Amino acid sequence: MTETVIDLIRHGEPAGGRRYRGHNIDDPLTEKGWCQMWDAVGQYNAWEQIVTSPLQRCQAFAHALGKRHSIPVTIEPRVKEVGLGSWEGQSHDDIKIGRADEFQAFLSDPVNHRPDGAEKLDAFINRVSSAYDEIVERHHGKHCLIVAHAGVIRAVITKTIHVAPAGLYRIKISNGGITRIRHTATGGMLELLNGKLSV
Repeated sequence: MTETVIDLIRHGEPAGGRRYRGHNIDDPLTEKGWCQMWDAVGQYNAWEQIVTSPLQRCQAFAHALGKRHSIPVTIEPRVKEVGLGSWEGQSHDDIKIGRADEFQAFLSDPVNHRPDGAEKLDAFINRVSSAYDEIVERHHGKHCLIVAHAGVIRAVITKTIHVAPAGLYRIKISNGGITRIRHTATGGMLELLNGKLSV
């Protein structure tokens, strides 16, 4: 059986501090954010394809990495971050402290207690899953890197290990952290979470 290996990396720290960006706030990476991502991949260059979110906090690094190692890069709009509605642009403290009841309701039940105007969680997971399944199928037997967001990586993990959507925000995804999923005849296996790569 030919194995397909998918690595996912979360973008590094974006400009603008700790705030909810969703997919409408398109901040660039800070210098620290670039360092987090280069540090995570090191000299590793075994990927045959790089797929990236269209948002610049992902896309800029994806193109730089692809250029460095002559790896083709494609943009996949469906792996942009979840839409967070009225929370987008707000700091974490603004929500956690200023809207404590709303925040706690969201943490307790993120399926039914979304921020105003936010993307439905099931719709988001379906969007990411359809893109991910196509990537796995299109690059069967290859090793690919997806440059994306915490929400996207959580959605892929929950799909892989069959976790209910309510558990999505119980998974910590670090800036620059690498997740690896290996696909075999028996399905996907989560091999690495928030890791770094070495040659």
